[in-house]
Amino acid sequence: MEIPVYSMQGKVVKNLSVSESVFGVPMNDAVVHQALVALQANARQGTSSTKTRSEVAGSTKKLFRQKGTGEARAGSAKSNLRPGGGIVFGPKPRDYSKGLPKKVRQLAIRCLLSDKAASGGLKVIDAISLDPPKTRDMASALAALECTTSTMVATAGVDNNVVLSARNLAGVKTTPADLLNVVDLLKYDKLVLTEEALQVVEKIWGDRSS
Repeated sequence: MEIPVYSMQGKVVKNLSVSESVFGVPMNDAVVHQALVALQANARQGTSSTKTRSEVAGSTKKLFRQKGTGEARAGSAKSNLRPGGGIVFGPKPRDYSKGLPKKVRQLAIRCLLSDKAASGGLKVIDAISLDPPKTRDMASALAALECTTSTMVATAGVDNNVVLSARNLAGVKTTPADLLNVVDLLKYDKLVLTEEALQVVEKIWGDRSS
């Protein structure tokens, strides 16, 4: 399949042939959902913790005599019924991580890249030249590409000029192409790839068996 390549002025400069195995994959909602859940679960720290009555600091002395007070019997200030006492069934540190096969992760990325290409959410630009970095120039380029809000700009590597130019633009995120993930592809409506970034994407997520 072929997709247009734009200049920073929003003009089509050429058409580029891209891999069907990356940008022509039918959407698989189940795989994308599975990858999303795993990615979000793996981001959880799982460090929340509470103390049980055996861990709470306090005296072990019986609070008052067993009978004759008119109160319910009580033997410990650490009881979960009392302020400062232990917590029953409270959270403890745990591992939330979920394993996901490598091929499933790759398929989820391909599905979302293909969906972006099919829906018009993918824009390929020949190069982003910003020297010195200027937010105004980046905003003009994105406006020419009709990607003013909810846009992710992916470059072949870390491009400091691009990062500095886009960091003050609301709804715009920059990332190296090799760090594309399911969460960001779902979050941002538009994906802008430089031509070099496109080559990185095809190299990483292309079908090597073909």
